[in-house]
Amino acid sequence: MSIALKPDLTKNNKGVEFWTNKISEQEMPALCSMIRTLEQLAKDDVSSMAVLGRSVMYDNALTSKVLRVANSAIYNKGISQVTTVSRAAVVLGFDVIRNVCITAKLLTSLLENKNLSESVFQRLIRLMARAFQAAMLTKMMLADHGEEFQEEAFIAALLYHLGESAFWSAGGEVAQQLDQALQQTDDNVVKLSLVREHLGTSFNQLTLNIARSWGLGEMLLKSLNSPNERTPEVRSIYLGNKLAEALVLASSDPEQLQKRVQQAAEMLQQPVEVFQQRLFETIEATAKLAEDYGSKELVPYLPNAADATTTLQAPPTWIARPTNLNIQLDKLRELTNLTMIKADFNQVVSVAMSGMLDGIGLDRTAVLLLSPNRKMLQPRVAMGDGEETLKQQLILELDQRFSELNACIERGQGFWFNQQHKLRLPERFQRLLPENGCMFAPLKVESKVIGVFYADRASSGRDIEQQDFDSFAHFVQLTNLCLSMAYRH
Repeated sequence: MSIALKPDLTKNNKGVEFWTNKISEQEMPALCSMIRTLEQLAKDDVSSMAVLGRSVMYDNALTSKVLRVANSAIYNKGISQVTTVSRAAVVLGFDVIRNVCITAKLLTSLLENKNLSESVFQRLIRLMARAFQAAMLTKMMLADHGEEFQEEAFIAALLYHLGESAFWSAGGEVAQQLDQALQQTDDNVVKLSLVREHLGTSFNQLTLNIARSWGLGEMLLKSLNSPNERTPEVRSIYLGNKLAEALVLASSDPEQLQKRVQQAAEMLQQPVEVFQQRLFETIEATAKLAEDYGSKELVPYLPNAADATTTLQAPPTWIARPTNLNIQLDKLRELTNLTMIKADFNQVVSVAMSGMLDGIGLDRTAVLLLSPNRKMLQPRVAMGDGEETLKQQLILELDQRFSELNACIERGQGFWFNQQHKLRLPERFQRLLPENGCMFAPLKVESKVIGVFYADRASSGRDIEQQDFDSFAHFVQLTNLCLSMAYRH
C-alpha cells in the first residue's frame, strides 16, 4: 500500500539528477567538496601530504577525530603517538588518512541534520551502522591484500548505500512520507516500487550518480555496476554488505547468516570455523572503531558478537546441497534407460530435476511451459527450496528486451544469467530473478521448443560456475532426447 505524495512535493522533486544536485549542493556541500579535494590530492604524490594537513586543520572536530582514529588500536601498530594530520599521513600513509577523513566527515554529515523525525532518524542510523560493519567485514576479507587496496575497498563498502543514507538525511518531507509508506509493507518488491514512486529513481541509481559526480573511485563504481564480478574486491564488498545485513537479522533469520558465512568461507577457501572466529573479532573491533570516530550512537545498532556466536553455533537450520558426481552419473544413467521405454513426461523431468538438485548441487529448479499463444512461460513443475513459491511467482511474459530468453525459445539456445545481465532487463524481470544468477535451457520435443528448464542457487546465495551450467545443459539435452523418443513411441 502506498501513500500518495502532495502535488507540490511530486511536481519537481523527481529523478536521479534532482536528488544528486540537492544532496551535493544544498544538503552536504562540505562533504562533497572535501571528497573531491581528497580525490584530487590522491593524484598528486608530491604535495598531497602537506595539502592534506592544511585542508583538514581548519576543521577542529575533523582533526580531532582523525588523530583519535590514527592513534587507535586498529591503525597504530605500536608506533609513537601522532599529533598532527600531516604526521599521521606520513606514518600511516596518505590513503589511510584520506579514507579516515572521508569516513569521519561522512558520519558527521549524515547525522548533523537535527530536523529528522524519530522514525527517519532510526532508519538512517541503522543503515549507517550496517554500512560501517560492512566496511570492516570487507577489509577483513581482503587481509591478504595490500593496505592501500584494503582501504579503498573499505570506503567502497561504506559508501555502497550512500544514495539511500543521504536521502534519509536530506529528503525532508518526501523522506518522511516514504518512511511511512515503507512501514506499511513487508514485501521487498513493493518497497522497491515505493522508492521509485517517491524519488523517481532507485537508491542504487542514486548512489551510482553521486559516486560519479563526487569522483568516488573506480572500485565503488565497479561494485555497483557489476556486483557479480569475480574479482576479490567486488566479491568482498558484495559479501561484506550481505553479511552485515544478515547479522542484523540473525535472531529472526539464522538460516540467512549461516548461508552467508558459508559463502564467505568458500570464497576465502577457509574452514567455516576459522572464518567465524575472524567474523567475531571484526564485530568487536567495529564497535571500538565507531567510538574512536566519535560515533557512539552507532554502537547500539551494530551487531553483537555474542548474539552472532549463539546463532552460528546452533545446529544448522539449512545445509547447501553439495555437488555430487556420483549422483549426477546415476541420474544421467537413469535418464538414458528411460529413452528405451515410453516414459511419462513427469517421470522424465522428475529424474532430471532431482539430478540437477542433488547432483549439480542447485537450490531450485523448474519446468516452465509456453502458453498456447507462445507469449508467456508458466511453471508446470518445480522442485527444491521454496518450490511452491517458485511455481506461483516465476511467470515470465516474453519480451524482446529479454533477448537471451527469446533466443532460448526461438533458436533453442541455453544461457547462464548473472547480475550484470540482469541490470539490462526491465524491472519486472529484475524482481523475479535472483541476484546471484540463474540458468535457462530449452525444453524440446523433437525439434519444437515447448518451454524451458530453469535452475538457480537463490536460497544459498552461492555462485553458479561454468561447470554447473555445463552439467545443467547436459541434463536438459538428455531429457529432451527422452521426451522425443517417448513422443515417437
